[in-house]
Order: sequence, then C-alpha cells, then structure tokens
Amino acid sequence: MSATPDTIKLVATTAIPDTSMDARTKLLLEAPILSTLLGLGAPNVLVMAAQAAVGLIETYFVGKLGTDALAGMALTFPVVMLMQMMSGGAVGGGIASAIARALGARRRADADALVLHAMLIALGFGLTFTLIVLTGGHWLYSQMGGNGGSLDAALTYSSWVFSGAVLIWLFNCFAAIIRGTGNMAFPAMVTCVGTVVLIPLSPLLIFGWGPIPPMGIAGGAMALVAYYFIGCIVFFIYLRSSKSLLRPTLVNFTFQKKLFGDILKVGLIGAVSTVATNVTIGIATAFVGSFGTAAIAGYGTASRLEYLLVPLVFGLGGPLVTMVGTCIGAGQHERALRASWIGAGMAFVVTELIGLWAAFFPHAWLSIFNSDPAMLEAGSQYLHIVGPMYGFFGLGLTLYFCSQGAGRLMWPLLGNIVRLSVAGIGGWMAMHHSGGLAGVFLAQAVALVIYGVVNATAIAGGAWFGPIGWPRTTNGLLRRLNHERAASA
Repeated sequence: MSATPDTIKLVATTAIPDTSMDARTKLLLEAPILSTLLGLGAPNVLVMAAQAAVGLIETYFVGKLGTDALAGMALTFPVVMLMQMMSGGAVGGGIASAIARALGARRRADADALVLHAMLIALGFGLTFTLIVLTGGHWLYSQMGGNGGSLDAALTYSSWVFSGAVLIWLFNCFAAIIRGTGNMAFPAMVTCVGTVVLIPLSPLLIFGWGPIPPMGIAGGAMALVAYYFIGCIVFFIYLRSSKSLLRPTLVNFTFQKKLFGDILKVGLIGAVSTVATNVTIGIATAFVGSFGTAAIAGYGTASRLEYLLVPLVFGLGGPLVTMVGTCIGAGQHERALRASWIGAGMAFVVTELIGLWAAFFPHAWLSIFNSDPAMLEAGSQYLHIVGPMYGFFGLGLTLYFCSQGAGRLMWPLLGNIVRLSVAGIGGWMAMHHSGGLAGVFLAQAVALVIYGVVNATAIAGGAWFGPIGWPRTTNGLLRRLNHERAASA
C-alpha cells in the first residue's frame, strides 16, 4: 500500500529532518536585527494594542454603571489577566518558542505535529481555569476586599468570562502557533478586526438597545467571550488553509512526550512566573481593599496601565521569542543575544516614557473611566510612586520573552519570585507600621526595579549557557561557547 503525503510527513517526525527552509525563517536568521524586529514588531504592537483596547472598551462602558461595577471589574482583573498572560505570554510563548526552534533546526515535521500538541495543552488549561474560578471565585474576591455590590459585580462578570475560558486559551494558542512561524501580520489582522466588532457589541449588550435588554456588567463579559469565539474559528480556518506554513494532520498522528516537553519546559516555568506576577497584584489589591471600595477602584484602574504595558512590550517580545528561538535552534547564539539587548533597550525607553507621563499627568488616564474624587486620589498616588519605575518592568519583561525563545527561564522565574516577595513583605510592613497606602505602592515600585535588574544581570552573566558569572560581555560568552564546543569535539 502506497504512503500518502500526510503519512510521509508524520514519519519524518522521527526520521530524517527536512533540510528546506522557508523565506520567513531565513529572514529571522539572516536579515539585519533592528529592521527585522521593527518590521515584525509593528503588526505585533498593533495586535497587542488592539487586545489592550478590548479591556479598555469594557472598562470604559462598565465605569458608566457606577463605582461598584468598576470595583467589581478591578477585583476580577488580576485573575482575568493571569489567564491572558498565561495563555498568550507564558504557555503561548512556550508554543511559539518550540515551533520557532523546530523550524530553525529544520525539523518541519515536528513543527507540524506541535500544533495539535499545543491545542490539547490549551484545552486542558482552559478547563482548569473554568473549574477553579467558578468554584472558588466567591472566596477569592472576598479575600481581595470585595463585599456588597462590588462582590456581586465581580461574581457576575467572572462567571461569564470563565465559562468561556477554553475559547480564550484556544485563541491565544492559535495566535502563538502562527507567530512561531514568524507571521505576525495575520494574528494582528484577526485581533484588530475583532476589536472593531467589539466596540459596538459591548455597549449594546451592557446598556441594551431596541429588542435587546440591558444586561449590565454581564453584557460586557458576553461580548468578550463572543470576540474570542469568532477569533478561534478564523484562526482554525487559516491553519487548515494553503496559506499556513504548518500542516497539522490527524492521519496516523500520535502524541509524543518529547513535543509536549518542548512546549511545557518553557510554558510551565513561564506560567509559574506569570502566577507570581499576578499574585503580586492580587496581594496589593487585598492590601488596598482595607482602604475601601473607592481605593480598590482607583488602584485597579491605575494598575491597569501597568497591565497594558504587558501587551505593549509583547509587541516586541513576540518577535523576540520567535527570532531568539529560531537563532538558538540554528546555533546562532551571538545573533540571539544581540537581538535580545536591542529589544530590551527599546522596551525600556518606551515603557519608561509611559510611566513618566502617567506620573506627571495621572488624571489624564484615570478620569477616562470615572470621576469619583476618592478613586482619583488613590489612583494618582499609585501612578506618582510606581509610574517612574515602569522602565524596569519593560526591561525585565522583554528579557523574560527572550529567555522563552532561548528555552531558559529559571532566572526570570527567580526574578518574579523576588518581585513577589518584596512587594508582599514590603506591603505588609507598610500596612502594619503606619506606611499606609503610599507604603504599599512604594513596595511595588522597588519590586519592579529589582525584577528588571535580576533579569538583566542574569542574562548578561551568561544564564542561557550555563552558570552565571559577572561581569561577562557578549563576546566573552561567545568565546566560552566556542571553547566548550571545541573541547567537546
């Protein structure tokens, strides 16, 4: 019986690697770094801005429902962003990194097979989030300071969003798969078109119109879930089309432990790091909760700007995951390091400028969502203290994405744990030693600086290639690598 093309493709997964290389992979390995990053980053920044706009659209319209509704969204926001960051940045980064490394090493059959492995991982995580949040949401939001109307609003919004958690995970999984091939444009197009649809849909369901009754905060959550549902369909159709570089198939397909490991060795460590980031925000929210509903609303609205830095930095981080992963797979370590520092420097400048703007003009941001004086006061205090440290957050986060591409996440994980410890212990000390709200925010600012410094120091010290030592230059690292290769040969 003759073998079909699909059968041959799957056999190649464990046989001879495909030596062909498509033009997009060649671009990642050979084109000038800065112009390539800017070219790939432009659509990615657009897609991340669109995703950020999704959250802003919701917050803007929900803010019209009153302070309780806004506080309810602030309570759910760390959990929603935990899921977004895990699916898009942590596990999504593991997916993109694994595919990029496979393509860089010219293992095309492995890259094809990774698609279905990634989908199964996304389904598992999505169902886990649904189960945990729907059963434990009341306890969690109560511990974070929710009560009365704010707690009711949080539970309503949370129930709808996390009932559709699988859709959010699959959406970000598909986008990561496509980004892993170096295609940043198609995910950008899908997300931007979806955002345009969401702009009228969200207020329509929140406030109602004609035969559609007003659904309040639940309407915003329904619109969000609908956005991800439609996006999943579009991504799936693309992956099955001739335009996709990857060709996933179920013909003679078997799941492989090695391919799960390629994704999860990066994705799980990234997930732990993401949990640490969001626990930091959750702990701070709980501290702030003791100052009242208006303080929660102010802090939640102000800290949303910090969360919006994540998709902005990912505009550069997404291409860096792919470029660094492809270069590491192809053995081009020098190019991987240089790309990382160029991207990190760009991210530091952009995020620092945003932080300084927010610190000097906090009402320009806060008043978009609400005009409650107590909310504005609390939010302004946060931005005055933490905003000037945003550059270190951008630096550390970009190097985290680069480490995903390299498949080396231990130091970024430690950096996040240190950040959590400083923010948590410092905030607790402020609460119990008359530091007040300003002390809680100061602890967060110091934690951001430490996060950026730890990541930069570790990579500069050679953490991707063995035990770190300080100081080491890029050329010094490469000389050591060449020496080790020569010795092993």
